[in-house]
Amino acid sequence: MPFRLIIFWTAAAFADAPATSSPPDPGRPALSLAQAEQLALRQQPTIRQAQGQAEAAAGRVEEARSGYLPQVTATAAYQRTTGNFSARPGAVVQTSTGTVGGMAAGMIAAAGTTSTVVWTPTFNYWTLGVSASQLIYDFNSTADRWRSASAGYDAAVASTHASETQALLAVRRAYFQALAQRDLARVAAEALENQQRHLEQIQAFVRAGIRSQIDLATARTAVANARVQMVTADNAEASARAILNQAMGVPETTTYQLTDGDEPPVPGEDGASAELIQIALRARPEIAAAEEQRRAQELTVSAFRGNYGPALSATGGLTDTGTTHLTPNWFVGLSASWAILQGGLTRGQIHEANGTLSALAAQVDAVRLQVGTDVEQARLAVRAAKATIDGAEEALTNAREQLRLAEGRYRTGLGSVIELADAQVAYTTAAAQEVSARYNVDAARAQLLAALGTR
Repeated sequence: MPFRLIIFWTAAAFADAPATSSPPDPGRPALSLAQAEQLALRQQPTIRQAQGQAEAAAGRVEEARSGYLPQVTATAAYQRTTGNFSARPGAVVQTSTGTVGGMAAGMIAAAGTTSTVVWTPTFNYWTLGVSASQLIYDFNSTADRWRSASAGYDAAVASTHASETQALLAVRRAYFQALAQRDLARVAAEALENQQRHLEQIQAFVRAGIRSQIDLATARTAVANARVQMVTADNAEASARAILNQAMGVPETTTYQLTDGDEPPVPGEDGASAELIQIALRARPEIAAAEEQRRAQELTVSAFRGNYGPALSATGGLTDTGTTHLTPNWFVGLSASWAILQGGLTRGQIHEANGTLSALAAQVDAVRLQVGTDVEQARLAVRAAKATIDGAEEALTNAREQLRLAEGRYRTGLGSVIELADAQVAYTTAAAQEVSARYNVDAARAQLLAALGTR
């Protein structure tokens, strides 16, 4: 929506001295719109937040892909342990003379008997091992999770582009609003000077007995009001600059002077809305993000369906165990796992995922409708703003002439102070409308660029 300018308080400038650009301040660096946009792209926290979310999505792709890569685990354990034997109930264990595993003969007893328990000697016991597995096939459950994560990353990247578009829109709006408030503050300052000139003229007329005291009181009131309006205008300009700093992502204490510049016409801004909408549907990052989110959810549904089938993996391992002399063993083989009964877990997961998929599909349609509305509103705003410029400039020219004539009639004694005040109000309104019209066009074009997904 186009930004609004506070215009009700502005005072008129000199009838013969329209607003002009203020001289450059060497103490403050110049800031163009392009520079403000680059600052926003580098420093705006919302963009950095979106970039962080995209980086997190890239990490989820790596996590999902890991299921397709070999899994290798190395283990090592050391124990200082006793050698007491404990038989299972009902087992018959034969004893032998000598030592068994470092235990004295006669320590092993048949089940149901009480063996001798000793706390010495103790032994070093080592366990070393390496195991590996490689997924062979799981009905595309892992593959679809990988592809779903990749689509989620694409959606996050598109969301980052959408954040950049919105940040550029915000900084353009804020820049044009700050320019408008600067010009309105300049009008207010010149109006105060004009009112003071009127006051000096009326004071001379009153001293000469040409005008009455009521004219003097009216002029003093106008000067006081103009002074209040100038303070309000200066405060509004400072507030607009603070909003611009926030949009750029820089500290509020940053100072600069704005350079004059208008937003160039948007290609096709006077064309048919259908053509612009088609451009926006192809370029808007919000649509790309919604489409990728839907695709990621479709793959998630497929991954859950894969849980209905078994998973086949190749396995292998090497172990080395013992006390003083380690005994190696190795194995290779295949393993299959199949969750036959899960209490309806997979079915519920698929049900939930399908519901989310339906919501995302509706979201895509909603985004497309919103894009069409955004383009149409922005196009109409540009057309309306451009249509008001000629009228605003003509009104300003006429009001300037009206004020000049009123001042001349008052000097010759033909006009009244009320007529002079009315002419001043008319010029005030016309000057504010002219400022508003100029910057409304710039703001409307910035809105159209964002609606089209164009930087």
